[in-house]
Amino acid sequence: MYRGRLAYRPRSETANKIREVNKMKEGIHPNYYQAKVVCNCGNEFVTGSTKKDIHVEVCSKCHSFYTGQQKAAAARGRIDKFNRKYGIQ
Repeated sequence: MYRGRLAYRPRSETANKIREVNKMKEGIHPNYYQAKVVCNCGNEFVTGSTKKDIHVEVCSKCHSFYTGQQKAAAARGRIDKFNRKYGIQ
């Protein structure tokens, strides 16, 4: 049965040593830069990276998922395929 007493245990030297060992090592991590990202469409923005300059083919300004242009083109393609299959003009 619990009687509300807690034993006080002072922190041992090994616990203090473990805490010191878990510190991040110096000199092994890459430098982190303010990176300028340039898209093929001309859009530019800044983000954090280990590289200073990043060149990408698509971004949120030109990717079809964000612009919604893919849905219309895909629907037209499916309609044309259906019309060709059943000879509808």
